[in-house]
Amino acid sequence: MDWKGRRQSDNIEDRRGQGGGRGNPFGRGGIRLPTGGGGMRASGGGLKTIIFLVLLFVVLRACGIDPTALLEGVAPGGSGSVTESRTAPTSARQDEMKQFVATVLAETEDTWTGIMKSEGLDYPQPTLVLFTGSVASACGNASSASGPFYCPADSKVYLDLDFYNELSDRFGASGDFAQAYVLAHEVGHHVQNLIGVLPEFNRQRQAMNQSEENQMSVRVELQADCFAGIWGHYTEQKGILETGDLEEALNAAQQIGDDALQRSTQGYVVPDSFNHGTSAQRVKWFKRGFDTGRLDSCDTFNDPV
Repeated sequence: MDWKGRRQSDNIEDRRGQGGGRGNPFGRGGIRLPTGGGGMRASGGGLKTIIFLVLLFVVLRACGIDPTALLEGVAPGGSGSVTESRTAPTSARQDEMKQFVATVLAETEDTWTGIMKSEGLDYPQPTLVLFTGSVASACGNASSASGPFYCPADSKVYLDLDFYNELSDRFGASGDFAQAYVLAHEVGHHVQNLIGVLPEFNRQRQAMNQSEENQMSVRVELQADCFAGIWGHYTEQKGILETGDLEEALNAAQQIGDDALQRSTQGYVVPDSFNHGTSAQRVKWFKRGFDTGRLDSCDTFNDPV
């Protein structure tokens, strides 16, 4: 991709260096949707933890220690921070990756603003949250094991940039347009949220069994792939794509299909557990969006997937 020197989005929230460890980026597939009640339910263990924290707060106060100072990283009785910064220093490569995803995000903003305007709709832009290790979202806490995800409750896309290293080194999907495809897919979920697809899925899934939910999730994910392809279509029209870019995206779609991932990680496939789509399906729907550039070509709910 010829991306350098182009506009970068300001809709970036950088939380890198504030999280914990990493895990399998494909360990928990699927978009993270809020539960029907929209809140978090406390378990018995959670209640015990709350009681313990309240008691600890009282004890520390009795000992003349300010608990809030501990939470803020100030040593008891001291005046300075325990660490100079909560955010770990980032490498030059990571900083370049931030510029890259900010540019890709800006391109998705331009594309979807134009498409929505042609439909008589506004396009509220999503925010991209960069994190390392783990992160808190309005859809709950997540680790890097989730892979990139979109949270409809706060209209934010969450991405650990180290995911791209794993995508390339472990799963053989290298190249900047492969990386752009992953981000464009998550932005596709944002589009789905705006046009009502995600809210309807979230409503219907409450009455579904696991197998039915997985089947519907596949159709949701494949539509996001198709929407990513639409973005690629308009990116190509701008002359940003370079030789081999399309092949990079198609290879990425091939490598992160449910069947390919299960075969590489566990040696066998369980079709009933698929929730993103097979390699062939993901390639098909990205390519359809790329070839047509039309929203009506991405009806994964009525067309055979």
